[in-house]
Amino acid sequence: MADEKVTLSVFTADVGGFVGHVSSHPEVLDTAKERLYTAGTKGKISDFHILRCGDDINLVITHLRGTDDREIHALAWDTFLACRETAEELKLYGAKRGMLEDFTGNIKCMGPGAAEIEFAERTSEPVLVFLSNKTSVGSWNLALYKIFADPFNTSGLVSDAAMLNGFTFRLLDIREERTVEISTPEELHILLALAGSTSRYIITSVSRRSDGEIAAAISSEKYDVLAGKIGARCEPAMLVRCQSGFPAVGEVMEAFTLPYLVSGWMRYSHIGPLMPVPFYEANPTRFDGPPRVISAGFQISGSRLIGPHDMFDDPSFDEARRLANKSTEYLRRHGPFQPHRLPEGEAEYSLLPIILDKIKDRFRKV
Repeated sequence: MADEKVTLSVFTADVGGFVGHVSSHPEVLDTAKERLYTAGTKGKISDFHILRCGDDINLVITHLRGTDDREIHALAWDTFLACRETAEELKLYGAKRGMLEDFTGNIKCMGPGAAEIEFAERTSEPVLVFLSNKTSVGSWNLALYKIFADPFNTSGLVSDAAMLNGFTFRLLDIREERTVEISTPEELHILLALAGSTSRYIITSVSRRSDGEIAAAISSEKYDVLAGKIGARCEPAMLVRCQSGFPAVGEVMEAFTLPYLVSGWMRYSHIGPLMPVPFYEANPTRFDGPPRVISAGFQISGSRLIGPHDMFDDPSFDEARRLANKSTEYLRRHGPFQPHRLPEGEAEYSLLPIILDKIKDRFRKV
């Protein structure tokens, strides 16, 4: 039993907002709790916790079935469907826009997102769960670089013998549907060249080079790459293991002291600062934003979730929040102009094709 691996699965979905895109209704969260509590009593899962960031609900589940397990994914899917029914009864906004209709055996690319890691528990197993709202899949690239490759952020990269060999980053090219692994520190510049293009190359996982042990994973189901366009979507989640050969909790949190810019915000068509907030402030209302991130800290013990601790409920992040507000004010003054508005082709909602069609006969060759 001691060598048995535990799986931490985090599923995210937008099943209807209260009010508009601001928050999730307590009855929707209660529906999720009831479904997962029943699954726990039947032995399907080991433990669970329900979280919310903005209008997205998040299922944090531990179990012993490994990643991409059909039964666990079906449980999450059915839970989200039940939540959507509750949202429809309450006439919450956009209840049907975050999920496709027919479950295919894996929740990925169906609208909801899934981030999963499987590992043997250490003597102490601290894990941080990061959840976002009004963001896109590339929103974790900068944080993951700082956490696992930047010694100015993570001092353990030069002082912890277990991390001296560096980490391996797996990136997904969402345009060409291919993956590549980049090893740091030797290939640091290659990593930056790719990961800096956050709308195309997405860091999906990080592992320790010395033994291949999983360190972090994200959900990356934003784009319908098969159709070559943006489709069903959810905000991405990120899981990070901490301490004892991994970055310390404080080093992971340090990456969010800069409210760096991400795509998303209003109509998922604008650039804005990623504001780190405690649970109770994850209610984006200004221009449906600015984008938010919360962090739930857990100790995992015998597959049980001990927690969560609200990691951003700390005055040391007040300056980051203040800077995010200043950046918000500056960007909003740009209105519909780039770079605040995303370029054509990256914006999820745009009337430009319709507008161009209306005036197409008025264009003249130069």
